[in-house]
Amino acid sequence: MARTFFVGGNFKLNGNKKSIKEIVERLNGASLAEDVEVVVCPPAAYLDYTVSLVNKKQLSVGAQNTYSKASGAYTGENSVDQVKDLGAKWVILGHSERRTYFHEDDKIVAEKTKFALDNGVGVILCIGETFEEKEAGITLQVVERQLNAVIAEVNDWTNVVIAYEPVWAIGTGLAATADDAQEIHASIRKFLAEKLGADAAEKIRILYGGSANGANCSTFKDKKDVDGFLVGGASLKPEFVDIVNTRK
Repeated sequence: MARTFFVGGNFKLNGNKKSIKEIVERLNGASLAEDVEVVVCPPAAYLDYTVSLVNKKQLSVGAQNTYSKASGAYTGENSVDQVKDLGAKWVILGHSERRTYFHEDDKIVAEKTKFALDNGVGVILCIGETFEEKEAGITLQVVERQLNAVIAEVNDWTNVVIAYEPVWAIGTGLAATADDAQEIHASIRKFLAEKLGADAAEKIRILYGGSANGANCSTFKDKKDVDGFLVGGASLKPEFVDIVNTRK
């Protein structure tokens, strides 16, 4: 089956009203492929503003983080209900920076994923190995462990997009080759088929997210298990349009 190409832009802790307006207006004005879904994820303070700028059917807005409680005494957290109230439709969960800097383990990521899905927000679920894990040859064990935690909590994966992000390639300028990414993505899909069934696994989109940019994105376009990208720094630049149009 044909899976709709998906490109997420993770702005991380970057941007202001001026730069975000430029990014969204560039996307609004660009000739984008019809069969692509684009989600831009600004810092939480700009979610409402970003939603107000979007006027293209392929384009929507996501948060970079949400909590596993709807409301309450959780200073500094983002509520799924409040994110939805602003018009955002997705959230990035399990990003390596959340796992590393904020000590979110597999169980926390799984709980947050379940809560977001149960409350009507799609999840871009990030998985991936460190350089040390890659060198030790345990990439598949790591990503399977990360996925197993979510599988234990989530039955319906319809609104989950998986982003395979090798930690060693994020922000380093290094990147897996398209063939390497295809091999890992195919292994992830095979694992999902074993756990969730072949039909469910075939429908889940698996993105590549290790320093994807305008220069290397075209090398991935014919890889059958690479269904798009989760883009970091390049999502802040004009080349993001080229990444969105990889398969145009």
